[in-house]
Order: sequence, then C-alpha cells, then structure tokens
Amino acid sequence: MTSLPLAGRRVLVTRAAKQSGKLSEGLRSLGAIPVEVPVLEIRPPASFAPLDAALQRLASYDWLILTSTNAVHVLAERASRAGISLQASAPAQVAVVGASTAAEVEKLGLKVDLIPAQFVAESLIAELEGKVAGNRILLVRAAVARDILPDALRAAGATVDIADAYQNALPESAAVQLRAALQQGIDAATFTSSSSATHLAEAAKQAGIAFPFAGVPAVSIGPITSQTLSDLNWPPAAEASPSDIPGLIAAVTQVLAS
Repeated sequence: MTSLPLAGRRVLVTRAAKQSGKLSEGLRSLGAIPVEVPVLEIRPPASFAPLDAALQRLASYDWLILTSTNAVHVLAERASRAGISLQASAPAQVAVVGASTAAEVEKLGLKVDLIPAQFVAESLIAELEGKVAGNRILLVRAAVARDILPDALRAAGATVDIADAYQNALPESAAVQLRAALQQGIDAATFTSSSSATHLAEAAKQAGIAFPFAGVPAVSIGPITSQTLSDLNWPPAAEASPSDIPGLIAAVTQVLAS
C-alpha cells in the first residue's frame, strides 16, 4: 500500500475559521495534519452606508467588481436586507478575482463576464484597461485593501465607487493558539492572502515568538502574498499555480513530499 504524500506532516492553516474547511480537508486527504490557527476574523466595516447607497443605484453601474467570496456574501446579505433583487438590478457586466468568487456570484443567479487569467488585481487591470473609459464601476472589497485596482481603473477613464463589505481583524485567541501549535511543531505554513501573512506576524509578536519561524517553509497562494511574505523576510518556498486552494495544496505537496 502506497503511503499518502503528506502522511503525518503538520501544516499550519491560517485562514479564517469559517473558511478553512476546503484547505484543511484537502491537506487531510493527502495524509497531512492541518493545524488551524485562524489569524483572520471577518468583521463588519466601519460603516455599511457606502455599500447600501450603491445597492440603491446598482443598475446605474456598467461594471460590478467583486474581489473575494466574502464580498459576494456581504453584497447578497445587504441586498436582501434592503429588498433589492440582484438579478433584476445587476450591472451590465460583472468581473471577479478568482474562480471561487465566480462560483459564489453564479449561485446568486448572476452571470460572470470576466475572470482574469491570474487571480490577482494586476491581471484584472490588464484585461479591463482599454474597455472601461467613461464607465461607472462599483468595486466591492475588504476595507484597507490595496488601491492599485481603483487607481488603475480611474487612470483608464472610469468612474469608480468603492464600497467596503468587511474588514479583516486578528482574533483575540490567535497568539495563544499559535504558541500551542508551535510547541507541537509544524512542517510548513500556508498563506492564502497578504493579510494572513501580516496578521500571523502580529500574532507571533503578541505571543513573543520569533518571526519568521526558523526551519519552517512558507507556501503562498499567489504573487501578491509571496511579495508580502518576502517583505516580512520569509520568502515562500513555493507558490500556488493556479492561485487557488487546489494549487496551494499542490505547492505544499511539492515542498514537503520532495
């Protein structure tokens, strides 16, 4: 009987508690032991007013851009609260970053018109530039996100309204959980966003743990997360390709099974 490629390997999973399932299950299916230390907690933004106001005039936009599954879920919830039918009032075109985000949009009965080849803002910019001059765009995203996307779209001649759907916070229990996880040892650490990297660094600081973790390879979901890890002096040992959860699991396998 052939042993599983990650048998017995302990892999740190830093996703929000409600979102860790797919990654943990995929690692477990290969024999790994997922060590879940959520360093992201999804909380409401400072105000829903910009999003609620945008929903009232949703049909007036040429494009709706959604950057994460969290943004999709909040959009749907706020529309439902206001009695707004997304199918009846959605903009002419919808763009998303990532296949999982597209799947959640389609569950709402909306058609996704554009998914960039790479699941990062830069790839979306490359595909929209030249197509959005004079357009009105609603960008629904996390608070404190990078401004590269709205800045580039405005430079291309579009009018862009930004509506924060949620914010990422560090859970109060993260430092304690991280200390316990490292005491038992981990073989690799996975990162699904830049926020997961910066928040893990903050959790380590609160726990009095040296960061990055000596001898532990970091595995990144994509180029932006990889850059953030490099900025934190923890260049990833591998990067997912494509930039999604199955790609991340394959990258972990590449690092630990080689």
